[in-house]
Amino acid sequence: LTGKEALTHFPSLGAPGGSGPGRGHVKQCELLQLSRKQKRLCRREPGLAETLRDAIRLGILECQFQFRSERWNCSLEGRPSLLKRGFKETAFLYAVSSAALTHSLARACSAGRMERCTCDDSPGLENRKAWQWGVCGDNLKYSTKFLKKFLGQKRIGKDLRAKVDIHNTNVGIKAVKNGLKTTCKCHGVSGSCAVRTCWKQLSPFHEIGRLLKLRYDDAVKVFSTSNDAVGHSELAGPHRHGHSAKQPALPRPTDLVYVEDSPSFCRPSKYSLGTAGRTCSREGNCDSMCCGRGYNTQSRLVTFSCHCQVQWCCYVECQQCMQEEVVYSCKQ
Repeated sequence: LTGKEALTHFPSLGAPGGSGPGRGHVKQCELLQLSRKQKRLCRREPGLAETLRDAIRLGILECQFQFRSERWNCSLEGRPSLLKRGFKETAFLYAVSSAALTHSLARACSAGRMERCTCDDSPGLENRKAWQWGVCGDNLKYSTKFLKKFLGQKRIGKDLRAKVDIHNTNVGIKAVKNGLKTTCKCHGVSGSCAVRTCWKQLSPFHEIGRLLKLRYDDAVKVFSTSNDAVGHSELAGPHRHGHSAKQPALPRPTDLVYVEDSPSFCRPSKYSLGTAGRTCSREGNCDSMCCGRGYNTQSRLVTFSCHCQVQWCCYVECQQCMQEEVVYSCKQ
């Protein structure tokens, strides 16, 4: 969340060297780039350090997957500098980070990796039966409550960037909430629903990442405006159809927002390594990714499994085939 965690390699929580229970957990909390308050919460919450590490990995991998074909490919190089600015890419990083943390915390609760939370305890769910049948709901209620405490969100009067960052963080949390669904399982004779167990289940994180990428594509540029009715400033964007021309449109709670236009990411800078050498699709994104510089074409032989047959019993036998593959990469 600060732009530094992803650059740190954490040893395993179970690594030898601790002289007593909890020592490994406390050590992991110290290694994480956290504020003093966050480290204090981390030390009090066994299992949190590992969950934070999982969330960092989850957010980075999803970001890189969603932007694999874009000029900015969510590489770690330049990430700290990027987070200091108000670009669309910064908005996505805040959203995907908070979404990954929300998702990981909820899953860690239901998996029993956190001491202070367990299965979802939403009203109407038969948790005792769910536990009896080996089903445990993802605890999004605890996750979101703890996350807001952990991030220490405050309403900051006139700081536009702070408002934007908080807004985008909440977009990520809402994206996880929108993907929460009730899953039910029937029990009884011949699968009849004489007994039915239901629990809350989060969507796969790929679905949340895809939703946030759509939000990025439609991100709204905002500015700060004074609201005399409530006595403080708030975010405002371009006029939308159906709104008064005199009244700026407020961004929706699901909109990613930004305050300054992004660089091209074509050339190396403090924000990225540029696109030189990146592979691209000639029919798809080479013209855009290579920024008009053109691309190199290279042929190579690749080996793959072919002519596979199922043998009795229970294994597949394949031959090794070779074929020529053409690779396109952006010129310098």
